[in-house]
Amino acid sequence: MQEKLRTYFLEYVDKKSFFVNKNILTHSYIPNEILHRDEQISNIAKILAPALKLEQPSNIFIYGTTGTGKSVVVNYIFKELSAINNKNLKTIYINCKLRKTSDTEYRMLAYILKELNFPVPETGLPTETLYNKLFDLINERKQILLLALDELDALIKKIGDELLYNLTRINAELTKSKITLIGISNDISFTENLDPRVKSSLSEEEIIFPPYNAIQLKDILEERAKKALKPNVFSEGVISKCAALAAQEQGDARRALDLLRVAAEIAERNEDPKITEQHVTLAEQKLELDRVVELAKLQPRHSQLVLYSIFKLFEKGADQILTGDIYDIYISLCKRNGYRFLTQRRVSDLISELDMLGLISAKVVSKGRYGRTREIKLAIAKKPFDLLKSYFSNLFEI
Repeated sequence: MQEKLRTYFLEYVDKKSFFVNKNILTHSYIPNEILHRDEQISNIAKILAPALKLEQPSNIFIYGTTGTGKSVVVNYIFKELSAINNKNLKTIYINCKLRKTSDTEYRMLAYILKELNFPVPETGLPTETLYNKLFDLINERKQILLLALDELDALIKKIGDELLYNLTRINAELTKSKITLIGISNDISFTENLDPRVKSSLSEEEIIFPPYNAIQLKDILEERAKKALKPNVFSEGVISKCAALAAQEQGDARRALDLLRVAAEIAERNEDPKITEQHVTLAEQKLELDRVVELAKLQPRHSQLVLYSIFKLFEKGADQILTGDIYDIYISLCKRNGYRFLTQRRVSDLISELDMLGLISAKVVSKGRYGRTREIKLAIAKKPFDLLKSYFSNLFEI
């Protein structure tokens, strides 16, 4: 087997690829020209431009659904600002969904300090010490710090709004420098739950990123495909299908890029001569599988226990799964795995959340004089179901 594997790898190295630069089809790539976002780029640039004169710009909140260009536009503008003034202007971009940087206030501060060339141990220092060090570093000379917090709503859900409050409070005390916050979120209403003190001190300007339509997505894909793929390995039909499928997903450019990249990988793996629309269909199925499995794995532990309870009932052949049945198995799983079980009402809320995520379908039905209940069905195809069942069986003791 070793010899066979080595032969495969050696042949792979010599094999011709469809890709010229695969990185161009990833989410992290920042193109030199961003299509169909001129208005948003112009508005953000006008707000941030005073930073070049060391004047504090307004805080900005940027809203839009996934894949509408928010992150790439902010990083694009940061890149241009830094090219003009890299001495007195510091830009820091943080993805708040990454656990290693944002699951605690301490880690967030440690990440910011690291970007300011001050390494911090993972634990051990009081949070107040980190704030004081941040203050000293920023205020040691005249400068503007532009701090972009992507997926800010996820950060607020995890650690609350204390960080935002403290950053705005530091800003009021700085004498030489200033911090401007740029919040990026998929949820336009999340600021409604912020502490009134935080809302008052932010005084932000808002920029909305609308979803891309199919024509705009096609333009973006064509531009990227020309640079990422070799000529004559894809057709206009492939680009059009990727764009149309992504347009159905709330105009998600990330989805379009993923579809094209994965379709090319499948075609290459199968040693087919070109990327076809069939490869796009296979890519869609693979991405959907990955999305469902990853979504379930990211759920809190009790949501996973509830979902696994539904799995067990489904396996037993139950046609109509009711909330009470789920709760009985859920309690049993909690006891066996050492978890303190939640109330039935809270479990009912978790079922609603799983329904909203599309992992299950929960339909309210009337039982006459016995009141109302919900009939629950799985909304997961067989392949992700099998993968998740295996994952849960390793995670929980039955």
